[in-house]
Amino acid sequence: MKPKKILNANEISTILNRLSFQLIEDHNLFNETVLIAIQPRGGLLAKRISNLINKHEKNYNLKLGFLDLTFFRDDFRRSEKVLKASVTEIDLIIENKTVVLVDDVLFTGRSIRAALNAIQSFGRPKEIQLLTLIDRRFSRELPIQPDYCGTQVDSRLNEKVIVNWDENDGEDSVYLYKNKKISFGGLFAAFISTLGEGSFVLLGASNEADVAGNLKAYAIITIFGFIT
Repeated sequence: MKPKKILNANEISTILNRLSFQLIEDHNLFNETVLIAIQPRGGLLAKRISNLINKHEKNYNLKLGFLDLTFFRDDFRRSEKVLKASVTEIDLIIENKTVVLVDDVLFTGRSIRAALNAIQSFGRPKEIQLLTLIDRRFSRELPIQPDYCGTQVDSRLNEKVIVNWDENDGEDSVYLYKNKKISFGGLFAAFISTLGEGSFVLLGASNEADVAGNLKAYAIITIFGFIT
């Protein structure tokens, strides 16, 4: 299925300018504020905004750091993929400062929770705010909301939002992709697997295909029972 373009380069430019002016309005000369980009995708967004702010006024004392969350995520030990950590560069003081976390897409909120845990390793900020380009507002799993938001996107769980930057991807754009269709049997089998070994046996099945077949048969019998 062809991806849907949500934002083009001109629209992203307008949003970035708005976000930079909002930060200037709220944080004045940035003497008590630092920007911390969540690696890797938040880094490009933070650099763009930092450049815009410095372009508006060169006297701003804006400091920018980069934070990697690889070993702070709650799914760190659950993934079978080989994890590749990004660079953490925080050569600045965050103690009693206002920290603005920057990321491109706010989805479940779990990455932001990891960032809140990780930032404590560098000091105790006075306040932590969140800036994001895209807010997938109906996909949240934790009570986390952005203070600065480029735009909100209403998407389903089987869809993915991808932000492209000219520096890495050849264009500034945001696309909405639909993930591959997940079979009912596969989805249920994944759920059953979380219950522990032997769950298939409880359903009278020895594999995923049998689970799907048994569930369909059970559904037909149940519906027929209601009709009769």
